[in-house]
Amino acid sequence: MNYLLCYINWNPNPTLFNLFSIPIRYYGLLWIVGIALSYVIVHKQYHDRKIDEKTFEPLFFYCFFGILIGARLGHCFFYEPERFLTSMKGITEMILPIEIYPGGWKWTGYMGLASHGGTIGLIIALWLYCRKTKMHYMDVLDMIAVATPICACCIRLANLMNSEIVGRVTDVPWAFVFERLVHDPSIANPLAPRHPAQLYEAIAYFVFFLIMMVLYRKYKNNLHRGFYFGLCLALIFTFRFFVEFIKEDQVAFENGMFLNMGQLLSIPFVLIGLYFIFFYDKKKKAITSK
Repeated sequence: MNYLLCYINWNPNPTLFNLFSIPIRYYGLLWIVGIALSYVIVHKQYHDRKIDEKTFEPLFFYCFFGILIGARLGHCFFYEPERFLTSMKGITEMILPIEIYPGGWKWTGYMGLASHGGTIGLIIALWLYCRKTKMHYMDVLDMIAVATPICACCIRLANLMNSEIVGRVTDVPWAFVFERLVHDPSIANPLAPRHPAQLYEAIAYFVFFLIMMVLYRKYKNNLHRGFYFGLCLALIFTFRFFVEFIKEDQVAFENGMFLNMGQLLSIPFVLIGLYFIFFYDKKKKAITSK
């Protein structure tokens, strides 16, 4: 059967253009767009709380490097430790966005970032930021949480442009045929129509962003401290848990697992989110940072 005649054929070039021989990819650009949108949204919240501009200025760098380092290390530790932690070549490729081959190397960008690791990295980076600025940790987490879903949406759109993190084979009329998978030996039936799982997540995260913005606009002074942080974790990782059932396994060791690595890592985040929604500081009104 010729699947290419039946469904949405998807084969965009992941490189938008080359700048001085360095490929500028949709993935990196959408990553930057997501962080930039988050920056604007959080900046507005700082302005609403009348927090000094000098306190806000270093936040971007803490967030950017916290997410990037955490996401990269998360992928290497959780999904491919045997590749990145067992040789100097692997450790070098874990740290630098390059691929080393006999006789040289090439720039590839970071080919592997994990959202769970990015979340952990961001939480640690914000703790360091709060130590420096004397901001209340939960106030900063709440403000970041309002903007996080739009960044997550952009990252999943980036995955779609890369034809990665694909769904399982399906016969739904909106299925995608990811033509680039024909070059991936780990994928069985590479030209079969599949769920566009990345698009499902991007749409869900955009809806979560709208929910967060509506709540912030209407109830920003009435919800307890930690509520937005908890809601963000609970929404994103609950959806992540269930969408994994229609995704292809990302690494070989997940084959045959009832719950894959993404689902196992999501459960603690969901529980933490529920705690902050229903129990943390519930009896106190939200207050601005001192």
